[in-house]
Amino acid sequence: MEEEGGEKIRIAQVSCGTVYGFVQHEIERAAEEVGAELVIPEVDLDYVATKTEEFGYDLKTNYGLAVALARGYAVAEGLHDVDAVFIAGCHKCPRGAVIRTEIRRIIQERTQLPVVMYPFTERTKAGELLTRMEALVTIVRRRWILERTSQEGLTAGIDSGSTTTKAAVMLDDQVLSATWSPTREVVATAEKVYAKALELAGVKVSDIEALGTTGYGRHVIGEHFNADLVQEELTVNSKAAMYLAGIEKGEAMIIDIGGMDNKIITAKDGIPDNFTMGGICAGASGRFLEMTARRIGVDVVELGRLALDGDPNKVKTDSFCIVFGIQDLVSALSRGARREDVAAAACYSVVEQVKEQLLQEIDLRQPAIEVGGTSLVAGVPKAMSDVLGFDVIVPRYPQYIGAIGGALLSSSFR
Repeated sequence: MEEEGGEKIRIAQVSCGTVYGFVQHEIERAAEEVGAELVIPEVDLDYVATKTEEFGYDLKTNYGLAVALARGYAVAEGLHDVDAVFIAGCHKCPRGAVIRTEIRRIIQERTQLPVVMYPFTERTKAGELLTRMEALVTIVRRRWILERTSQEGLTAGIDSGSTTTKAAVMLDDQVLSATWSPTREVVATAEKVYAKALELAGVKVSDIEALGTTGYGRHVIGEHFNADLVQEELTVNSKAAMYLAGIEKGEAMIIDIGGMDNKIITAKDGIPDNFTMGGICAGASGRFLEMTARRIGVDVVELGRLALDGDPNKVKTDSFCIVFGIQDLVSALSRGARREDVAAAACYSVVEQVKEQLLQEIDLRQPAIEVGGTSLVAGVPKAMSDVLGFDVIVPRYPQYIGAIGGALLSSSFR
């Protein structure tokens, strides 16, 4: 593959309803912004009929989905020269969710192409697609970086997230320091945490041989600090998760329940091969846990400890909405529910929503590695293990996954 500045990465779009859903233009804008070329696989009527019959799908049920299915087969059979695949469909269509999942499986069974899934809404904008498109381009263009298995020299990473900003300093596979601060003004917060990380490590900024930035504010802080590596969090986090868990080879699933959105990534040898992001409501995020903790009068880490002694089945949380979910828990407390049971119910509610909204678009893999700040809320990994049916790994420094990933990958630029 061509490196930065070379030929455009060709991304096959396999989708249904993007024109009628008024998001096609946004998809095209996102692809253009990351320097990619969208390719709509061409299929004729006979091919559509043949492939839907082979799959066992009734052509008359939904012709748009039948065409999407045929396009997926065309990519899987190598009928089009593409580098990656973007699969999209309306999040309100349950039949579409099944077909999208099957298309992804067919492509991944027959090719080595990176794939991203995205269930869109009528309000989807290009900005919401950029991380996904950028990750596809990164996997193709920078595979040599993602193949790194060790950190070398004195490097640093800054993760400018939606709710917190983290920084880490590393030296020859050792974490010298890691720190964080709530994200306020993006650059000022990054300067603060980077300076603190350098101080804790006992080094000066001039000593740093390479710097990597990631997260929502990666481009702004990357330019401000003249970073050597500016990279989206999907590839950074998957690589860092397997690195910190001590898994160099093989497959893994990375779960990151964040403060604003969630990420589920499957990877092989530390390189993502499928990922999905998002969530319909903040009820499936760390924000819900924070609000619950405040309501029962503890911090969010203590909420996790309480959850270990609670029974989630004693408190009903039926809503996907963060507001109504909190109302369910408040009502339970007013009826005399134990704090432990409410804490456990909150943790299970978040995990169940992640399962419903995202995990159906990913092949479950073992080991599962849980990262991000919510992985330190002990009730969440426990709930995740129960829901998945197997144990999840919480590696060292899980809350600093992006910053450590930035330091790890930027060492390629020393």
